[in-house]
Amino acid sequence: MASDSIWQILGRLIRYAPKLYCVDTLLWLFIAGLPIVPGVLIREFFNSLTQDAGRFSSLSESPWIWITLLLAVGLARVVAIFIGRITKTQHRFLISALIRHNLLSALLKRPGAELLASQKTSPGEILNYFRDDASHIEDTVASTNEIFAEAVFAIVSMGLLLSVNATMTWLVFMPLCAIAFLVHQAEHRIKRYRRASREATGQVTGLIAEMFTAVQAIKVAGAEAGMLHELKQRGDHRQQLTVRDRLFTALLNSGFESIVSLGTALILLLAAQNLQPSNTQSSLTVGDFALFVYYLSFITYFLAFVGSFLAVTQQSEVSFERMADLTSNRLLQHKQTKALHALTFPHSLYLQPLRGSLPPLPSTCQTTSANPLRELRVTGLTYRYPDSKRGIHNISFTLKQGTLTVITGGVGTGKTTLLRVLLGLLSRQSGHLFWNDQPIHDPALFLVPPQSAYTPQIPQLFSASLRDNLLLGSSETNVLERAIATAAFDQDLAALPDGLETLIGTRGFRLSGGQKQRVAAARMLLRQPELLVFDDLSSALDIKTEQQLWTRLFDTTLSPAHRPTCLVVSHRPSLLKRADQIVALEAGKIVFSGTAHDFHRTRTQK
Repeated sequence: MASDSIWQILGRLIRYAPKLYCVDTLLWLFIAGLPIVPGVLIREFFNSLTQDAGRFSSLSESPWIWITLLLAVGLARVVAIFIGRITKTQHRFLISALIRHNLLSALLKRPGAELLASQKTSPGEILNYFRDDASHIEDTVASTNEIFAEAVFAIVSMGLLLSVNATMTWLVFMPLCAIAFLVHQAEHRIKRYRRASREATGQVTGLIAEMFTAVQAIKVAGAEAGMLHELKQRGDHRQQLTVRDRLFTALLNSGFESIVSLGTALILLLAAQNLQPSNTQSSLTVGDFALFVYYLSFITYFLAFVGSFLAVTQQSEVSFERMADLTSNRLLQHKQTKALHALTFPHSLYLQPLRGSLPPLPSTCQTTSANPLRELRVTGLTYRYPDSKRGIHNISFTLKQGTLTVITGGVGTGKTTLLRVLLGLLSRQSGHLFWNDQPIHDPALFLVPPQSAYTPQIPQLFSASLRDNLLLGSSETNVLERAIATAAFDQDLAALPDGLETLIGTRGFRLSGGQKQRVAAARMLLRQPELLVFDDLSSALDIKTEQQLWTRLFDTTLSPAHRPTCLVVSHRPSLLKRADQIVALEAGKIVFSGTAHDFHRTRTQK
């Protein structure tokens, strides 16, 4: 896993909440250590029956005293377990919440257009990372203090057994060596089976998500039977791989327990021989034998637990590798280490504490003021898609405040790619961006509201009300009606049954393509950005609505101080005539850059 081992990663997660982890560990030490007391009591009880009682000989006359002591120890252990469950539950949710928080944060910081294009991961598959992989990591971290407590108790038990019979006690290590060898031999198969099982689960969840989002297309095409058959095939494949993974894990665990059981049997046979009267040098009392049997079961349980824990850590390593692979660039393997650190970064979380009230939510109000745009300069912008010659090469142009620049060209000439690279949705391979002569080092973080806003050709809407889709948590409602009117959506809004409270359905399926585009335009206008970026906004509009939209957009303002600069991808003649600057692309390169008059004269000459 790059340069980080699974133990280093688990160590960073453990250090995230050290106080809670320490309290949980102390409780588990108490829980694991309490069984030491019954072992001593059992030895003295059996010795008292055989006239070999030691320091507790005075208790041999009343068996109720032994019973009371054993019940007291058991009750104390039950109470400790209940208290431990409170802290462990808090700690478990804290770890899984941190993993999910960091995974979501890493995905949001990635260039969005590059994520699905390069890794072919559907939203349904990504849910598998948040659900199964995060839960498995949570289980692994929570098991570390348990195995630590069991190890301490096992060491103490070893010390007590050494005091009884050293020769038999050292034989306990034989199963441990066999378990370590078995885990080492099965390491690669554990990872391979777990990785295949997780990927098969992701394919099933991915198909289910796609079926729900494309249900209308499936019904129109009459493809219900075919989709269900594909879902069944993927489900059967997932079932086979999951059964194989679980079966192999179960076989490993049974192998660990069998090794431990065989070792225990051999040790007990040797102990039984020492009970013979003829063996005077190393003879055992009945109480010593009972003590040995009692503690030996805990030590052997610990040895089997170690084997299972080592197998689980190998499976957790697969989960971390999958998450790092999702959030890092596959073309740059050294970035996987950075992705692993991002997954375990100690962020603050919004969780209910054991005592006290919830912390206040962070403010959703815009905290940064707009940096007024005078000039945006683009020089030498280049990007090539992986394993392809497609992309853009050496793109340079300048946007002046309050102007309209139209990017035009045929299908596949790089228009959308140019916008995505400019906005940081694709990582540029070379080139520079300057905002008022100041370099933009990370356009994905800088070219956002209030600096810039972007509407793609196919806008993304949520299954919520129209108002929620427009505001997206913003409290700036004073320009809402003007933004809707500017986007030429006011008449459509008046025709909706519930107005702004109308539920538009999954991905806005209750709206037409043109309505979706205008809702997205109103949403970006609400933020009053300095730069408006449109990717073929009017592709789904009729001629009348298109002219109305552009007229309102360029001839009206939401506020006296708002003079937006527009960068638009389009091939519509009416918009090309309005343009202050036209940039024509062909095969990812600029073939023309100039005024609308020069552009039309060049086309006429051709």
